[in-house]
Amino acid sequence: MSRSQAEIEADIKKALTERIAPMLAVHRGGAEMVSFDHETGILMIRFLGTCVGCPMSTLTLKAGVEQELLDAVPEIQEVRAEGVEEEDLEFIGEE
Repeated sequence: MSRSQAEIEADIKKALTERIAPMLAVHRGGAEMVSFDHETGILMIRFLGTCVGCPMSTLTLKAGVEQELLDAVPEIQEVRAEGVEEEDLEFIGEE
C-alpha cells in the first residue's frame, strides 16, 4: 500500500528537522522543503543561512543531505536544491 502525499511530506519535514538541521547548523546553515513530486520521487529543497551560495553546497547536497533523506524516506528518489547545479561538483583529479 502506498503512502499519501501528506504522510510522505510529514516524514520529509521530520527528517529535515531531526537529521539534516543539526548537520547544517554546525555551519549556521539550514534547509527547507520546497516541494515533493510523488510521481517522480524528486524532492526539491532550499538551502538557508550560510549554505546559500556556499561553494561546498553541491557536495553537501549529494554526499550529506540526499543520503540522509534517501535513508529516512524510501519514496524519495533524488534530492535537488534551488540554485545548486550538480555540474558544479568537481572531483579531485578531474580535468
